[in-house]
Amino acid sequence: MAENTKKVVTVNIVTPDGVVYDHHANLVVVCAIDGDLGIMANHEPIIAPLKIGEVRVKRTDDPDHEDAIAVNGGFLEVNNNVASIVADSAERSRNIDLTRAQRARERAEEKIKAAEEKHDTDEINRAQIALNRAINRINVSKHRRY
Repeated sequence: MAENTKKVVTVNIVTPDGVVYDHHANLVVVCAIDGDLGIMANHEPIIAPLKIGEVRVKRTDDPDHEDAIAVNGGFLEVNNNVASIVADSAERSRNIDLTRAQRARERAEEKIKAAEEKHDTDEINRAQIALNRAINRINVSKHRRY
């Protein structure tokens, strides 16, 4: 049996709306709760909770290109050269509406100010999460490939 010398990782990102991403990669980098994780072929099985952040994928079909996906939490499972990410929401950089993301950032900033005036810590926390999501989408949108 010939050994496959060019092992790859299959990267799947799934949300309640369906599959957002499905490609083969040499490397995938995720923002886990405890720090960034780099996953390559033959990685040990792992399950890790993810924070709001960018997932970067170095694809095998185009070594000069790295895909960027905005992920809003969830978890990563790696097993048998498959890296599966399950998230509440995720969006590829090419699909992000930058104007909409900037408006979401502005709304979240306004909500934070209003909640601070009322000393409403629950609302501050909710608005901070919305702000982090908007900023993540804005940052990821800068990685678009035209």
